[in-house]
Amino acid sequence: MDDDLAADVAPTALPPAPGADRYRSLDFADTAASLPAGQSYDLLAAPQSAMRWLAAHELTAPDVQLYEVCAQRMRTLRAHIRALFAARVDTTTPPEESLRAVNEALTAVPTAPLLAWDGAQGLRRVQAHPTDQAVNHALATLAADAADLLTGPDAGILAACGSAPCDRFLLRTHGRRHWCSTRCGDRVRAARAYARRNGASD
Repeated sequence: MDDDLAADVAPTALPPAPGADRYRSLDFADTAASLPAGQSYDLLAAPQSAMRWLAAHELTAPDVQLYEVCAQRMRTLRAHIRALFAARVDTTTPPEESLRAVNEALTAVPTAPLLAWDGAQGLRRVQAHPTDQAVNHALATLAADAADLLTGPDAGILAACGSAPCDRFLLRTHGRRHWCSTRCGDRVRAARAYARRNGASD
């Protein structure tokens, strides 16, 4: 997919799922989704759209140049985070390679601001890293966020959207809600109504 085509993807994307405002890793996992009628989208499909996503989530500066190898690394980490989320939702053993990938992202760079000294300001915390490591820091931050979600108090309300064919994740913040967006919820309700009507006419 070229950048012009990728730029057209965002308007068709579903809105952020419940919980995405609290966990950037949840929104990251949901940057690709399956839609009805065999359609889908991927907000990380091209370097330009991947860079826009990082900048919008304050994970890198808007002027950082992203290359395809960086976008590919983002898509790879996303797949591993999705695998870990799916294992948590299904209460199955997480894939070893996904655990390893997230741990490698976590330890590739320091995610905490480092302690620095200068004569004018004295001691201060700085997020110092060269531009060419910007994506490493973004991936480390997302990996840490995913680890916090998977091991924290919200892990128990992590869920998969219950409106097929959608394959996004969400936090089940409202009772029995199992869908990631109003669009998916409307599809579930329409399917239930259709089933009731058909059942009544049999």
